[in-house]
Amino acid sequence: MTLHGEIDLLVVQPLRTRLDALTAGPHPDLVIDLRDVSFIDCVGLSVLCRTRNRVRARRGRLRLIADKSSFLRILRSTGLSGVFDIRPEMPDSSDALVPLPG
Repeated sequence: MTLHGEIDLLVVQPLRTRLDALTAGPHPDLVIDLRDVSFIDCVGLSVLCRTRNRVRARRGRLRLIADKSSFLRILRSTGLSGVFDIRPEMPDSSDALVPLPG
């Protein structure tokens, strides 16, 4: 899933609905590309945290693709940088084939 623009209160409800659908089944394997996100507020961060919690509860995997220093700084300042699997670029196909634990 690729997100772009501003992730804030105005777009969070449809985003939450879509992410809930993508994480509804067992062992979800989700990649969210945030490289084109220009702004994210606390509501947007809470949706990412909710998605992470849903994925973990279903023994899945969530990877965030982010390379902007401003976004990475927000994650560090909120204590969330160690919570997410953050990568600077999309995983290659061999990484996508690694089986999930459990």
